[in-house]
Amino acid sequence: MPPFPREFLAFVTLLATAIPAAELSTVDRFNYVLGTQAIGGKYQFTQGDSLVESAEVIHAMGASCMKFDLRPKPKEYPGAHSLVELARDEPAHRQVLDMPFANFQLWAEPFANTSWKKGFSKADAEKEYQELHALVVHLLKTYNGTGKSFYLGHWEGDNLLRGSISKAADAQMTPEKVQGMIDWLTTRQRAVDDAKRDTPHEDVQVWHYTELNHPTISLREGRPTLVNQVLPKVAVDFVSYSAYDVTNVPKAEEIQKVLSYIESQLAPKPGVPGKRVFIGEYGYSVFHGGKAHHSPEEQDRLSRITIQAGLEWGCPFILYWELYNNELEADGRQRGFWMIDDKGVKQPIYETHRRYYEWARTFVKEWKARTGKVPGDAEFRRAAVEYFSRN
Repeated sequence: MPPFPREFLAFVTLLATAIPAAELSTVDRFNYVLGTQAIGGKYQFTQGDSLVESAEVIHAMGASCMKFDLRPKPKEYPGAHSLVELARDEPAHRQVLDMPFANFQLWAEPFANTSWKKGFSKADAEKEYQELHALVVHLLKTYNGTGKSFYLGHWEGDNLLRGSISKAADAQMTPEKVQGMIDWLTTRQRAVDDAKRDTPHEDVQVWHYTELNHPTISLREGRPTLVNQVLPKVAVDFVSYSAYDVTNVPKAEEIQKVLSYIESQLAPKPGVPGKRVFIGEYGYSVFHGGKAHHSPEEQDRLSRITIQAGLEWGCPFILYWELYNNELEADGRQRGFWMIDDKGVKQPIYETHRRYYEWARTFVKEWKARTGKVPGDAEFRRAAVEYFSRN
């Protein structure tokens, strides 16, 4: 895709200010909790932009949330030079953000190329702050009055902080590195909070989250990870849990125990309603290490355990990894982290989500017709847990 001409960027910017984004309907804006994501898929089935294709498939499935990658991709989108330009001026990203999703979970990585692993310098902190602050202002202004919420975060923080769960990796968590991550997350949270404080807005929301992925070695062994070394010292809005360390062999009580442990380490954040820990990733591959790993039916069965545990605990979101597979085996085969395989075949886990959304949207419509308002979170979750117990 060639760089965007100046005239085209000016035209898109004019449209962004002249045509307000559409307000979501009552049913579209409801949080149905379950979702999926489109990051790094290895195939697609149309000639159009892969992100737009994925978003359209996810929306047609019935989801009210969408997770994707809002990070620099010079080869795919060379015309964007900042997060605002990517969200506002790049046609595919703007089209997806304008779609009738109520909630977006975004890996928001500034183009400024900052670094915190050897300490977060004042210069890098200022660049990170300015770019994220500008993005939040843009989202608040552009989607004012629409009912949309945006969750700005990052990929697996323990992989960034320590690299692996090996005991040797404990030494990777030097005081300098831990403090660098604390300062980085604090800067990002301040950028979001300041932009919200200073930008008039209503019926639109932006939140900031950190993602962790190895809390179990802290819970079970007392070893250092993001959850016990960083999280208590940063008042983030939300935590995303990339939950493979407890969902690979899922047991409801263990999943809920780890979620509660993460929650116990959160610094207070007045004004953020409800539970603040969501499952940002879980999933089951078809192949692993060149061998068959999970059948499609097993993918679905294991996913249902995680879904029910998360619904019962109160996770704001439970996001399956992912719509199209993003990893290959050494021999080139798709590993099979998918809802739709590389031949276009919809897997049982896709149908589980599709049927759930169909039920959930009908439930919300009927509740509103009967009571004049949508169900509360607790009321909806009780019904959703009961739905999965029956289906």
